Amino acid sequence: MKSAVRELMRGLGHEFEDRELLQQALTHRSLGGHNNERLEFLGDAILGFVIAEALFQYLPRAREGELSRMRASLVKRETLAEVARDLKLGDHLQLGSGELKSGGYRRDSTLADALEALFGAIYLDSDFATCRACILQLFTLRLEALPSAAALKDPKTRLQEHLQSRHIPLPEYEVLETHGNEHDRRFLVLCRVDELDILHEGSGNSRRRAEQAAAAGVLEKLGVSPVGEEA
Repeated sequence: MKSAVRELMRGLGHEFEDRELLQQALTHRSLGGHNNERLEFLGDAILGFVIAEALFQYLPRAREGELSRMRASLVKRETLAEVARDLKLGDHLQLGSGELKSGGYRRDSTLADALEALFGAIYLDSDFATCRACILQLFTLRLEALPSAAALKDPKTRLQEHLQSRHIPLPEYEVLETHGNEHDRRFLVLCRVDELDILHEGSGNSRRRAEQAAAAGVLEKLGVSPVGEEA
């Protein structure tokens, strides 16, 4: 086994007995049928549970909504991609030629999916306790550094709560345009609050992110911080 792969296993905290499982976890669907999608499905479920359990134990006074926001911040694509980059996971991915040319090994979604697939592979190669320990090792610092639940509210949620507290109808979101290819799609979204005659456009590489950007712009026009406590 190459030293680089051994370094990856050391970073994960698990030495694979079944090296084919490791290989499958690192294989993107662009290379054919024997890829990491099924392992990703399994790893996603395990990761969600492990993080939920850790938050439940770590924050005994947190309410369900607060726990949900904190879990979402830890298992979202961007966070998983950060963990994957810490592991230099992109260096080990097996990709089809098209994915290689388009920089798939750097893409957040590809890195996040592969990390989840690795968790699924670790579970199958060992047991739940081992997989749980590996996940917690990778996420402990992020668990300890979590901001307050209020700071984790996304701009759309904050805008909705701000308007509801003032008995103002909820905003409307409209996709104005999309452009780019499948792997580099950009969305332009308009957020409009008719009663206040306020609107703002936001862009992002998904509709959700574009809506969040648009909502953040409306909040700023209202004098409300898009994150943390209201100004």
